[in-house]
Amino acid sequence: MDKVFIEGLSIQTTIGFFAWEKEIKQTLVIDLVMGWDTAKAAKNDELAKTLDYAEISTAINTFANENPVDLIETLAERMAEYLINSYQIPWLKLKIGKPGAVHNAFTVGVEIERGSQS
Repeated sequence: MDKVFIEGLSIQTTIGFFAWEKEIKQTLVIDLVMGWDTAKAAKNDELAKTLDYAEISTAINTFANENPVDLIETLAERMAEYLINSYQIPWLKLKIGKPGAVHNAFTVGVEIERGSQS
């Protein structure tokens, strides 16, 4: 399976369990790998037959800001489902990091895989 990826996408959104976190925007860093047959797009150099990185990056930012949650785990699960359904992605690996959330750690977060690699 071919893969299309977005790495190091930095977004500002509301996320967190504590009351003070619900009143500010925090940085999340997203890495996304999506299974996709890139040969179809490459054959005739057609953007319409591949995954548009810019469109998906914007969709990720919009989704995170329109669907505030407490946990990164919840955001990852819901975002994966949204991306799979919206773009007919058969498989994806999504990593969401929250830099600076833990003292002495560069970042913390979750990484999930959903769908099927065939």
